[in-house]
Formats: sequence, structure tokens, C-alpha cells
Amino acid sequence: GVFPANYIHLKDANIIPTELPIVQEVTHVLREWGTIWQNLFKTGENPIVFQHIRSKMRELIEKRKRVLSGTLPADELTKICYQIADLVDLGNRLLSMDLSVRNETTCQLADIRILSAIQVFRMIAEERIDRTGKDLSIESFQEARKSHVYSLYIAVKNVVCRIGEEADVLISLYDAKENVFISENYFVRWGSQGLPKNIDMLNTLKAIFTDLGSKDLLREKIYLVCKIIRIGRMELKESDNKKRASGLRRAFGAAVMDITSIMKGTEGSDEDKQALNICRVSGENENLQQVITRAISSKGDIHHKGQGLWVSLKMLEGDLKTIRHDFQHIIDRTTAEVRKMGFPEIIMPGDVRNDLYVTIVQGEFEKGIKSSQKNVEVTMCVCNDDGHVIPMVVSMGAGEDAESQYRSHVYYQNKTPKWMETVKVGIPIEDFYSAHLRFTYRHRSTFENKDKAEKDFGLSYVRLMRKEGTTLQDGVHNLLVYKVESRRLEPNDAKKYLSLPSSRDEMDNFPKTKSGTSPSGHNRLFNHRVEGFTMSRDSFQISTLVCSTKLTQNVDLLGLLKWQSQKKNLKNSLRSLMKFLQDTLDALFNIMMEHLDNGSYDDLVFDALIYIIALIAEKKFYHFHAVLDSYILEHFSATLAYQKLTKVLVMYLENAESEKYRESLMKALKALEYIFKFIVRSRILFQQRSCSFSAFDKAVRRTPSKRKLRPITNLLEDVPESGGTPLKKKQRSFTDLLKKFESLKLCLLLKDFVSNVPAERLTKQKVQCMLDIVHSDIFKMQECRIILLKMMTFHLKELMQKEEELEICGKLLADILTLLRSSNVGPTKGDIQEVMNGLLRTVIRVVIKLDRRSQQAGNYVACLISMLRQMDEYHYDAYLSSFPTKTELDANGLILQDFLMEIFGMFQDLISNNVYRMDWVTMLSLQNSTFMRAIKFFTKTLNKCFLDAESFQFQLWNNFFHLAVAFLTQESLQMENFSHNKRQSLIKKYGDLRCEMGYEIRVMWFNLGPHKIKFIPVMVGPMLEMTLIPEPDLRKATIPIFFDMMQCELHSTGSFKLFEGEMITKLDVLVEGGRGDQEYLNIFHEIMSEWCGKHQYLRTTGIDFVNLVKTLMGRLLDYRDIIREENRDNRMSCTVNLLNFYKEINRLEMYVRYLYKLHDLHTESDNFTEAGFTLLQHAKLLSWSDEVLEAPNQRYPECETQRELKEALYYSIIELFQRGKLWEEGIKLCKELAVQHEVETFRYQQLSEILITQSKLYMNITSTLRPEPEYFFVGFYGQGFPAFQRNRTFIYRGKEYEPLCDFTTRTLNHLPSAQKMTTTSPPDDDIINSNKMFVQIFPVNPIMEQPDHFKGKSIDEQILSFYKVNEVQRFQYSKPFRKGPKDKDNEFASMWIDRATYTTKYKLPGILRWFEVEHTIRREISPLENAVETMRTANHDIRQMVLKYHKNPDAPINPLSMKLNGVVDPRVMGGYLTYPYFQAFFNETYMKNNPNDLEKIEVLKDLIALQIPLLCEGVRLHGEVAPPALQPFHQNMNSSLQDLKAGVEEKYGAR
Repeated sequence: GVFPANYIHLKDANIIPTELPIVQEVTHVLREWGTIWQNLFKTGENPIVFQHIRSKMRELIEKRKRVLSGTLPADELTKICYQIADLVDLGNRLLSMDLSVRNETTCQLADIRILSAIQVFRMIAEERIDRTGKDLSIESFQEARKSHVYSLYIAVKNVVCRIGEEADVLISLYDAKENVFISENYFVRWGSQGLPKNIDMLNTLKAIFTDLGSKDLLREKIYLVCKIIRIGRMELKESDNKKRASGLRRAFGAAVMDITSIMKGTEGSDEDKQALNICRVSGENENLQQVITRAISSKGDIHHKGQGLWVSLKMLEGDLKTIRHDFQHIIDRTTAEVRKMGFPEIIMPGDVRNDLYVTIVQGEFEKGIKSSQKNVEVTMCVCNDDGHVIPMVVSMGAGEDAESQYRSHVYYQNKTPKWMETVKVGIPIEDFYSAHLRFTYRHRSTFENKDKAEKDFGLSYVRLMRKEGTTLQDGVHNLLVYKVESRRLEPNDAKKYLSLPSSRDEMDNFPKTKSGTSPSGHNRLFNHRVEGFTMSRDSFQISTLVCSTKLTQNVDLLGLLKWQSQKKNLKNSLRSLMKFLQDTLDALFNIMMEHLDNGSYDDLVFDALIYIIALIAEKKFYHFHAVLDSYILEHFSATLAYQKLTKVLVMYLENAESEKYRESLMKALKALEYIFKFIVRSRILFQQRSCSFSAFDKAVRRTPSKRKLRPITNLLEDVPESGGTPLKKKQRSFTDLLKKFESLKLCLLLKDFVSNVPAERLTKQKVQCMLDIVHSDIFKMQECRIILLKMMTFHLKELMQKEEELEICGKLLADILTLLRSSNVGPTKGDIQEVMNGLLRTVIRVVIKLDRRSQQAGNYVACLISMLRQMDEYHYDAYLSSFPTKTELDANGLILQDFLMEIFGMFQDLISNNVYRMDWVTMLSLQNSTFMRAIKFFTKTLNKCFLDAESFQFQLWNNFFHLAVAFLTQESLQMENFSHNKRQSLIKKYGDLRCEMGYEIRVMWFNLGPHKIKFIPVMVGPMLEMTLIPEPDLRKATIPIFFDMMQCELHSTGSFKLFEGEMITKLDVLVEGGRGDQEYLNIFHEIMSEWCGKHQYLRTTGIDFVNLVKTLMGRLLDYRDIIREENRDNRMSCTVNLLNFYKEINRLEMYVRYLYKLHDLHTESDNFTEAGFTLLQHAKLLSWSDEVLEAPNQRYPECETQRELKEALYYSIIELFQRGKLWEEGIKLCKELAVQHEVETFRYQQLSEILITQSKLYMNITSTLRPEPEYFFVGFYGQGFPAFQRNRTFIYRGKEYEPLCDFTTRTLNHLPSAQKMTTTSPPDDDIINSNKMFVQIFPVNPIMEQPDHFKGKSIDEQILSFYKVNEVQRFQYSKPFRKGPKDKDNEFASMWIDRATYTTKYKLPGILRWFEVEHTIRREISPLENAVETMRTANHDIRQMVLKYHKNPDAPINPLSMKLNGVVDPRVMGGYLTYPYFQAFFNETYMKNNPNDLEKIEVLKDLIALQIPLLCEGVRLHGEVAPPALQPFHQNMNSSLQDLKAGVEEKYGAR
């Protein structure tokens, strides 16, 4: 290099990174993801994951940049760390990478060394990681969020609507399936100039839709709906000739957008503008609700002409308070809060709301004295009983100030207008009781002067409070419409119309003839008319919804909330409960405090409180726990409630055996946790006001514990199973109540308490109670823990052996082990031994029995890992030494051998059938490191107790070796499959456990001594599997075991045939399965050759075997590499190489195995002929005997003898030959089968069938035309080809009707990197030694080898044609070239032929469509020899043609006509008499210069002369068969023949 070597010194660098751990993690993650992401791009696989990972990488880069800036406050930094952790975990899951174990507080990768296996398992399975592990999709990740409150942020970017008038823009959320709006409106007043009417709102049109719950996200279709109501004239196109009325609200249109995916989190659109195209009202008969429906059904196919609404949306998690804190950059004081029309799923204490939503539904109005229907406008206001309008309480939506009244939009001349407009009424709670809604109706005229003259023609009203003090019921109300006789309504008119019924229901319930009480409490008679108001036939319908945390529609709850004024109904009220939790609890404790001296309501209040707690305990209200906890800590203020609650609880306990109190006591015990929370909180509040001890404290100190709890334990002995709920959370209650007792006294009390639980009953509750004890502080005290732990292990062992309540038992054991690993519990060595002695064997048996896919299995395996991990050498020695080593049983009926067999089997099963997913790499690593440590302790016991001749146990040692091999070959330890970062991390934490186990195996093997022979050949396969692992150190350490096996068998039997056979068999299976590589081949050959070379008796045979393995493995590696390719030709070549190798070494079972693989490849490629020849190789190995097969054939399982299998193979081969049109080969097999059926087995039925098949094959030969395949020479030159092709030449048999160009294209398609050679000459050394790939392709002609029985006989061309292109082994290729100087007068005299004759190793067709060229003969053919050969071929062709038409005169005449005419009347070079090619040899100069060719010249002359008789016979035959239309052609051809004949006979004589 640049620097001298002696100046360079390598040192281990201890680099201390300065970045935060989360930044370092992101850096590693981006590098890993980047590589995978690039591969995804190159392969084009999974484009969805590609897109997701790209966006996640961009987010990570951006967040990493923000963290590195160092400018973030602590809370923002924490938030970003959480976001980064979520992104990393999700991306890892999408890429099927490992899940990370994180510290929930910091989101950094957790330090596994300080965590127990149980903690790691829980962190993965139960907490944040599992939410990404449930499903690969983004949707599942978002749905797993725990929050129950969501908000939707919307920013209106622009509204393009060519109205020319002002407009009201109302945006809300809409459920398209239920056809209901789920939120109030976001209201924007839009000016006529296309800008907000309030110009200050420009670019600040933002709103947040709050109170959305998980149920809202589950709605099938959610739309963002925008309603546009213009404000102006009746018609937009009205001219200004007359002054028109203005200020009318008219429906213009609506726009919708499907936001379901955004709401559910499957699609984000943070800053992307979303367009809502406006769908306009199509006519006066179409209302806005119909427009919305039409827009939704059109799915965006609307001719909007560029008009629309542009918004950006973002789904946010959390309530409004949380969002304002977390998203200050988008949520500010200008953001409008749009609330849900209904309560959120969780109503927190202090969340006060008092909203009434009124929907103006529809009406029906008579036209009266008018000639056409009215243009009705509805005006709504809120009035008190005095008729005065309550100002500024009506709101069209969030974003604009409230108004004193609401005016509906107007439909033109519509009798039954349908408005469906919703407004919010926000009335102070003190005004709600005396308020009513008043609706007035007015006809709006088109012209201004008429419109001003119109007065209100009708009125309706509805009270907000009912007579019993509840609010107006939710739902539809059909209101009565009264005709207004006065021109103007005055406040005094309220007293008049309030005396009238407001709705149809009210009128039906109080007939006009019956006296009743008015809603205001005054007596009156219901009439249809009062002064100034008369009931009309018009009708009007509204819908209301009350969202109030102070007002209720429930009468009983109202009695509870107003208990002071309605004490006579107090008992009924206490039995009711509603969602107004804070007010309800306040009322309950106020009742209790109001009657401190009188306990008449104490038990009722207590029962009501228990009812509330029980309701919240239900699964569907589980999220209200936080609400109740919040109330206790922040809003509860009853300082003396503890006295009352304690009094009632003690009374129930003392009367536990009474039937009267039993049910109440059971409910109280179920709610005991929160009862004591109220008691403790009350006591704390009292102590804050007074420092003195109360009588309660003194009583608790004086009362004996057993006396206090004895009623409960007595109760447990005779309650039904369902009564076990008192045990569920008992320890938290004991902790609150008995915190001042001595620890040992409390410990014994708890032990007695659990022991008093009846056997076979309340099992789950008993374990839950023990679980609570473990979580208490008392279990952390060493002197108490040893007492409690012995009791717990006893019960756990009993339950696990019975397989009862395994889930909660596993949780209890896990919590015990987790606590024993803590650093604040004192010494735990004795505790671990207690758990080990009592539960280790039991846990092992539970793990063996559990279903591996269950959650329980994961927990129990984690417990087992934790138990083994916490055991040190002392624990292992003590536990193993407690077993007897001989056959006698110990006190538990166990022996050491059984234990080791059991735990070895369990280890191996857990390794091969793991309970954890492969991406739980942390758990798998913990499991492997723990198993490795335990196995080391167990091997000491094996060497110590089971190695001598008397105590040796073959099965135990065999199980150990198989376990050890399974351990180091498991997928989770194969470092070469991991990324660099993951590999380095695992090696740093745990080392390479494969090498560690390999060294252990080596030591144990050589410790076997004389017992080694017992493991040969059974251990050859496992040892080979171990050595094939691509770890050089492991290979070098373990390959010598093979030499030791060879040596051991040689000394025992005189040879190593068993080892050799097993080695070859297993090597084939393992290498084909993906094990091994070229490096292994080299290491194996080097090490084994070295060891064998040093051995006296293995120097020859051993090295021969090593070379044999080297050759076999080389071919297996080629086969494995090629078999994965799409090129079936290469796969076939490798398969043939292997089967030939196995045939050479006489491993016939392996030979047959690969024959069937080759057969399958041929059938997949439709090479039926080659598939038949392949099966024929197996059939040749069988005999026609009844010898039973050594092993059943999987392809022909019904065959038991060689005869049966051979016959079945023959039938299959015949069928393949039929499909391949190789009928001649099929006939051979038919004849052989016929002989067997006729002479050997006498099965005449089968004989007749095979003869019929044979006759069909003969018929096909003579009557069916077969395409003749082409043959091609293919040479593969260059070092780039695999060994089986490199610089080798082959003859390929083309497919049917496949010309040279098609064959060349097909061949080169499989070799995209190869170059086609343009010459047919042999390549030079540069090409042969090149690292590139060159392919040479040209056609060759097969040389027919006529069968012996055809020689000297006249054979039909149809029969003979088969042998021209089949059963051929020699092929030739001729290429002309010029030799010597060119003769200007006769250039043909120097034109020579270069002819190459290729001989293949086997005949074609065969088991392949190609065979390698074995011999090549090249010779040069002189021009004269070529002329003789050409004439001989021509004469043969004419003779065959004439014979054909002699036998079949009806054959088509065209071939005969063209053949004869081409010879007797040639159009090129004048024929034989003047053809220069022949004349070149007949002149005096040539014969004088080439005296040796005189004999060949005479032969040529004879051949020319011999052709004349053939032509004469052919022309004569042509004249006989030619139709009349061809007779003129025939006469001309005959005339030409006569001229030719005369010339030839003159020159060469007659024949």
C-alpha cells in the first residue's frame, strides 16, 4: 500500500458514541432498512411494503434530524422518542424483521441482562410490541391503539362556488349507512366575493371535531359533508326589472368526501389538499338531504365545473385538552371546537355540558287563500314563560357567534318542505326549566314590497322541561301548528299559546274535555283555540337530542340528584343509576353526610355505591375505572364517610352467616377494593383537617385480625363457586386495612386465610389471592416470603399436576420468579431452591403437554427459562444430586435417568417446535443461552453417572447428541442469515452458541471411549448436519469426528462400509436441502485427507473415500445451484450427472431416486419420449420374478414384487412413448409383456389387451405422419459456465417443427449473459480460457443406422423414415471451403468440403434431449468425392420416389412432378450435360493432372448414366398417374427426357 507495513499497527478501538441511544438506533435501522429497501426496488416484490418503508424512512430521517438539533424541550424529545420507537417497530414488522424490547419509560432498547425472561416475554407479548405483531397491515397497527377518544382536525383551504351572493357553509360528519349526522356543524359565513365574510378568518379556517370514540371509528362509511346555503334572492337568474326580496336562505348544493380510511388510520393526509366536488340542487323538489344522498351514490362522478371545497384532514388521538397540548403548532385559539352530537365514550368528572340539538325536520302547509303553495320560512327562538326571547343562545354551528333566532332556508312553492337543518341551543342551566322553543312560519314572497307585507301565519312551541322535572325526550316530535290571528306577536301572547297542547301526543293524552295540569303547573282546560290562536290543519316535525351532564330524562335519577326536595322518593332513587357519575356519587355521599346521626339510609347508600362499582367492573365499562379513580382523588370530599362505610361493612361481615345479608355481603366483597379506597381517602381527608386519632383507628388496632376475618373464611366454606369473587382482590384490601400489623402476624394470617379455602372449589380465586399477596410489600420481606412461598409452591404444584387453572397459575409463578430476581427483596438463594425443588419437574411436564401455539405455552416456557436462569451451580448440583442414579426410585418415584430423558426431550421439542415467533429474537436468544448453560451442567452428570460399562445408557446419550445437534442447527442461531448489525449484537451479548455446543459435542464424543461403535452409523447424519453449518471454527473442530468414526468401525469390523453408506445417503439429502458449500468441501477434503494419510490402514481406502465424497459433493452442489433456476435443461443435466455417479458406485436406491426426479422434469417439459426412456432405466434393474421388493415404491405403492413393479413401469413407459410418437420403442415393450402374459403368468385377458395396444402402434407407424426433429450442435465455451457445461459440446434434439432460429432463441434466453458465436469453426484458446460465456449453435444431420433386419430388403419409406432421425448416435456437418488457387475457368475444381462427424455418448433420443459429444472426426472431401456423393444421393432419392408411387399410385402427384422436372428440365446451369460442376472433372487437363482420380471419374460417369433408366421409369409412371390437366406438362417433360437421354448415352453410354 501507500504506507510501509512496519508503520501500520492495528489496535482495538474503543469508540464511545456521543449521540443519544435513540439516535444510534435510528442510524443502524436506516442502514439496515436501506439495504432491504433497495432489494425490494430491484426485485419489484411487494410494492406496498416498498412504499410504506420509504415513507417510514423519511419520517425517521426527519425525526432524527430534530433530535440531533438539540433544541427540543424535554417533553417534546420524549414524545419524538416514542414516535421513533413506534416507527421502528412497525417498519421491522413490515419487513419481517426482529421485534425490539424497549424500556416503556424511555423507549430505548432494554438491557436484557437486567431483565428476567418473564419480563422480556411480557414486554413483547402484552405491551407495546405486540400491537405491531398482530398483523402486517397498517390498519391493524392503528386499530390496536388503546385510546378511546379521537379528534379530527380539518383546515378549509378554499371554497370555489360561483354564486355571486353570500352563503352559509356548514361542514359536519355524516354516517352514510345510518343516514344520520354524528357531529354538529362547523359554520363559515362566505362572502359574495369568494372570500370569508370575516376577512380576518382568511387562511385560519380550522376546526377540530372532538369526542369521537372507538365506536365511531368502526362505522362502515363516514363522510365529511358540506352543505351550502346561499343568501339572497329567490332565484339567481332573476332580472332586476322589479325590486326583488333579498336575504332569503336558499339551498344551493352539497359536497361529500369519504373519510372512512382517514378516520380509521389507514390513510393519512396531513398536508394534502382533499377536494370535495359540489353537487348542486337540481330543482325545487329536491332537498339538501336528497342532494347529499345523490352525491354519495355518485362516488365523485359529478360535473362540478371546477367548483368545490378544498380541505386538509388529520386524525389526532386524544381529547381536546391533550390535543391542544400535543399539537400546539396546528391547534390554536382560532381553531373552532366542533362537538359530537352525543356523549363521548368516557365522561370525566368536571366535564360539564348542557347542549340541546334541534333538527328542523319537515312540515306540511296548506296554501290557504293563495293561488299557489307557500314559500315557507321557519323562525325558531328560545323564550321564557313570560314570552321574552332569551338572547344569543341559538347557534348554527361552531366557528360563528350564537344568535337570538334561527331562520330556515326556503323552498319555492313546496307544500311539504323538508329542511333537515340542525341547530344547537345552549341555555344556561338556570333558564332551562322555564324555557320553551317557539317556531313561527312566514310566507316569503319573491318581490320585496309583497314580502314586507307578509306576517307570521302560524306558530308552534315545545317546552324544554316536562312536568316531572325531566328534560324533553330525545327523538321526533310532531308539533301542532296554530294560526296566528294578530299581525305581530307580543310577549303577553306566550301565556295564551302555552295553555294549548304543543304536540299531537300531548293533545291525545289530554283531551279538550278533560281537566289537567299545564306543564307550568297551573290548572287549565285544553282547548283547540284561545284568543288570537286557532289550531290549523298544518303540521310541523322536529327532532331533539339532549347532551347534558346536569339534566336528565330519567325520573328516578332526578329524584336522586334532587334528594333534598324529594325525600319521599329517596329509596326508589337510590336503586337507579345513570351515566352522571360525579353528580350521582356526590348525591350519594351528601345523603350519607346529611344523616350522620341517623343510619336509616346507610345500607341503601352503601348498596347503591356497590352497584356503581359493580357496573364499572363490567368489561364494557372497564375504561370508567380511570373516571372513578379520578373522582376519588380529585372530587371526593366526604371526610366522615369512612365511619359510615366501615360500619355497614362490619355489620355485613358479622352477619355473614345470615341469609338476609349473604347476597349483600357477596356484592360488597366483590367491590371491596374501591370501598376501601373510599374509606382510606375519606380518612386521609379527615386527618388533613384533624391530627387526632379517631375511635375508628383505635378500634382497628385493638380488634384481633382473626376475629375480623373469620366471618369471611367461614363464608368461603359453604358459598357456591360463583361466590369466590371475594378473593379476587383481597390483598389490596388487607394492605389498606392492616398496614399497621406486624409482618409475621399478617403473614401467618394470610397463610391461614388461603389454607381455609375449600379444596376443589374457588380454585381461581385462591390463586388470585396468592397473586395479590405476591404483589404486596409483605412478600418482599424475607422472613415472611419463606413461609408464604412454601405454601404457594405446594398449591401450585397440586394445581399444575391436575392441570387446573393453568393460566393464572402460570401468572402467579411468573410473578414469583420476577420478584425473586429483584434487587430489593434481600437474599433469594433459598427461595429459588424452594421453587426449584417444588416446581421445576412440574413445570417441565406442563410445558411438554401444552399446545405450542397457545399463550400459556409462551408464559410457561418463559417461567422455565427464568427458573433455569436463576439457578446457579449450587442449585443444579443440589437438584441433580437429590435423584438416585440406579433403578431404585426416590421418595417421589423418580430416578435421575428419567429426569434427564425428560428435560432433553423437552429441550429438543422446544427447539424444533418453538413457542415463540422467529422475530422474537430476544426471547429466542434468552432461551438458547439458558438451555446451553443448563446442558453444560447436565453433561457433567452424564460423564459422572452414565459413562462406565455398568451404568451406560445408550438412549440417554443418544438423546443428548440429537438435542445438541438440534440446538446448534436451529434457525435462530444461523448467524450467516442475519444482518451485520444483528450478528454483531448477538455475538457481543451471547457469543456464538453453535461453536460452544460444537465443542461440547466433540468433548462428549471423545469421552465415549469403547461406546462409540454403538453410535455408528446412527450418529453420522446428525454429525454431518452439524459440520455443514457455515462456521469455519466449528467445522475444523468437529470434522475429525468423522475420521474417528471411520477408525472406530474399521477396528471393530475391518471396514467402514456402514459409515460410508450412511455418509453418502445423508450427504445427498442435506446438500440438496441447502446445507454445505464449496468451502466445506475444501475443509473436509483437507482435514480428512490429512488424518487418513497419517493412518496406517486408512491411507489408501480412506483417501479414496474422501475423494469419492469430494466428487459427490461437487456434483450435489452443482445440482443444488442449478435446481433453483428456471432452466430445466441445466437441472436435467445435473440430475443425470448425479444418477450416473450413483450408478457407478452401485448405490442403486439413490440412482432410482434421481431417475424419478428426472422423469418429473421431463413430464413438466412435455418430453414424453425422454420420460419413457428414463423410467425404462429403472425397469431394466428389475427382473421378471416374484421376488419381494426391498422397499415399497412410492410411485407404485400397490406393487409388492419385482414382476408387478416392472409390469407397471412398462405400461407407464408405453403410454409415454405413445404420447411421444415413439411407437417402435413401445412395440418392443408390448412384445416383452405379451411373452410374459402368454408364457409366464398366463393372463390372457391382459395378453389380448397388450396385443390390441401393439396393433394400434403398428397402425400408427404406417398411417400417421410424424414430424422429423432437427438436430443441433451446441458448444459452451468459456470459464463462465458451470463445470458440467464448461468447454463441452453437445448434440441437441430439437422439438417438433423447431427451426434453427427458434432453437437458438430458446437456448440463449436461458443464458442472458452468453454471446453467440458467428462461426462454426472450433474456438481458439482465448475463447476457451475466457471468463465470459460463448455459445456456438449450428444444425447437424443425423447419420441413419439401418437395423440389421432391414438390410437388403425393400422397406416402406414410412417405416424407414423413423430410423433416419431416431436411434442415431452419429451426426455430421459439412462446410465448403476453397483449397488451392482459384481456377477462373472452373471454380468448382478447387471447392472442397470440410466435414465433421460427431459421435455422442448415447443414442438419441434417450434419457435426455441432448448428449455430450464423445468423439469428433474431421475430414476434407475433395470436389470429385463430393460430386460422386451428390449423384449417389440423387439416384437414391429418385429410386425411393419411384418405388413409393409404384406402391401407392393414388398418392399426390406434385412431389413426383417437381422431382422429375427438376432433373430432366433444369432451369439452372443446363443440367448434367453442361453443368460445370461435373464438367470440371471430365476435361483432359484435370484427368492429366489427377491420375489417381480416374477411377472416381468413371464411378461418377456410371452414376450419371444409371440415372437415365430411373428417370425413364419415373416419367413413364408419371404419365400413367398424371390427370388430363397435367398431360401437356408431362409431354414437355418427356420431350426433355429424350433429349437428356440422348446426350447422356452419347457421352457416358447406355445402362
